[in-house]
Amino acid sequence: MISNQKAVKVLRQKTLKTAINCSGIALHSGEKVAITLKPANADTGVIFKRTDIAGKGAEIKATYDNVVETVLCTKIGNEDGVTVATIEHLMAALAGCGIDNLIVEINGPEMPVMDGSAAPFVFLIECAGTIELDAPRKAIRIEKPVSVEDNGRFAGYQPGEGSVLDVTIDFEDPTIGRQEHVVHMGRGVFKEELSRARTFCRLQEVEYMRSNGLARGGSLDNAVVVSADGVMNEGGVRFENECVRHKILDAVGDLALAGMPIIGRFTGICTGHYMNNQLLRTLMADQDAWSIVPMTVEDEDAAYVGERKNKSA
Repeated sequence: MISNQKAVKVLRQKTLKTAINCSGIALHSGEKVAITLKPANADTGVIFKRTDIAGKGAEIKATYDNVVETVLCTKIGNEDGVTVATIEHLMAALAGCGIDNLIVEINGPEMPVMDGSAAPFVFLIECAGTIELDAPRKAIRIEKPVSVEDNGRFAGYQPGEGSVLDVTIDFEDPTIGRQEHVVHMGRGVFKEELSRARTFCRLQEVEYMRSNGLARGGSLDNAVVVSADGVMNEGGVRFENECVRHKILDAVGDLALAGMPIIGRFTGICTGHYMNNQLLRTLMADQDAWSIVPMTVEDEDAAYVGERKNKSA
């Protein structure tokens, strides 16, 4: 019997084709650090391995429940007290490029900031190439609304087709001000619309951060710095709304710590690393709010395709 149903293609998990490395300055410590991205087997997930520490205790799985700190970055740690900080930009690049399994070797406690965006990591992934593994890719599908709120900040998920991220930021500084942006993921959207958006801060925050041992590696080469007179970077901004795009990039990286792609609509209002992590913890604690499903080509591109149809209608 011939079925009239359209065949559904389930995606396969991916990893890198070959290892690749780079080095740079850590944003907060200011130390030089080197990383190597290595292929991994199916169902490994993303594992960070501190090469400056011996033994099994040097490994940390990149999952939401291993997040130990969210002050100005996302830091993961294990039961031995070993940590790696500022992982969100690499995690965003991996999610945006569809990499499920990877070993990240690093010789220090903080990732290199590169240019403050995820674009250098996307470049590394493209240079290394990707391969499909003999295992189906799975996704977390949102089944009912889940959200967290805290002092005017909001982060939530609703059921939806594909992956959509809707984020609003609101700063008193007029150069940043209120910015809103919605991204419908799929078909290279992460690389084109988000990956180049850099981390940002206000000039008055720099002294405070440095007095607290943070942002020692920060400069106009790896962050957008805003003063009372406007953007201090010589080349200006890469997007008119670069700041909110970077917040979405951060959210992509933080939410990738779910361990699988998430099918649903994310809404963030003045959200950040803490709220993103609290949302994942709240979501995963409510087993009626999600299900694990095979991820199909249609799931991967549903948000992108839906938006294009609406625009052309």
